[in-house]
Amino acid sequence: MYTNYEQLIDKFIKTGASDLHVTADELPYIRIHGSIEPLEGEGTITNEQLAKMSLAMVGEEKFADFKRDHELDMAVNFGETRLRLNLYRQQCKIAWALRALPSKFFPLDKLGLPLQICEQARTLQKGLVLVTGATGSGKSTTLASIINSINETRPCHIFTIEDPVEYRHFNKKAFISQREVGDDTVSFHEALRRVLREDPDVVLIGEMRDRITMQAALTLAETGHLTFATLHTSEAIQTVTRIIGSFPASEQEQIRTQLATTLNLIISQQLVPWDDNQGRSLAAEILVATPAVKAMIRENKIHQISSAMQTGTQLGMNTMNKALANLYAQGVIGKATAVQYSLDKEDLQRTLSVIR
Repeated sequence: MYTNYEQLIDKFIKTGASDLHVTADELPYIRIHGSIEPLEGEGTITNEQLAKMSLAMVGEEKFADFKRDHELDMAVNFGETRLRLNLYRQQCKIAWALRALPSKFFPLDKLGLPLQICEQARTLQKGLVLVTGATGSGKSTTLASIINSINETRPCHIFTIEDPVEYRHFNKKAFISQREVGDDTVSFHEALRRVLREDPDVVLIGEMRDRITMQAALTLAETGHLTFATLHTSEAIQTVTRIIGSFPASEQEQIRTQLATTLNLIISQQLVPWDDNQGRSLAAEILVATPAVKAMIRENKIHQISSAMQTGTQLGMNTMNKALANLYAQGVIGKATAVQYSLDKEDLQRTLSVIR
């Protein structure tokens, strides 16, 4: 039985798992290569013990916030490992969702995305780049690696607003400002309201959570700033419709115009487990906002974007089904796994039937 949190976290990190899930009176679980399983050799932890461990990990002030709000999001350092912690309550018991964040940035050619697209994102001077996907799909890693590459190559002011700050950047060729919601600013809304006064060149918005943050991202991109943001959508077309649909009908024409003017790239990604359970590969749908795509958005012909993506391979465009089919052709995943992760299963099955 544990008397401090260090023992549990140390064992979790040594497994190489991405996530640790703990709730009082239950076995701890880890997520490794995308699958959930019990942390081997561990017993249950009482609610009283988990409360003491939580207090020791986050400190008195943050634990008081948790007791008041029943929720706490923050990042903590454990040796050389940075961890993202969500402290919450379920069935009147304390629970953790803890994620290990990689301490090193990926070189752009190792992200699993086309290098052509990564270089495009890195060298843009203005406009909007969106990285989308479900929780745990690698959005933060993709953006952190692109931001790091900009930091290494461009003399500019990079400004991030995050909840919490996951990857810590240090000044290289660029000057870095990272604001964490809760510690450095009251909210995304307040930080975004003031960001133009802080002389940014590149802005990272940790998450476009609502209409206000979406409008702020569009405005930043429209005023000549390179703006990166994430959204919890699973495909490029859904991302476009989600943004437009978040606004009242009376404003949607204006939003379509703003989005058409500012959008550069949408990268919609998911991590697909290998059939041998020894790792995962990135599958990404990529939309490049060509003049034709911009016109489709502006004229509300969004349904035509799919055809543009099918024919835009030379520009770096890709559909999710093409990405999954490529992993299948490489022998990394089987047919069942590819189909499981597809949003258009019938189309993918037709494609896979002629590969092998």
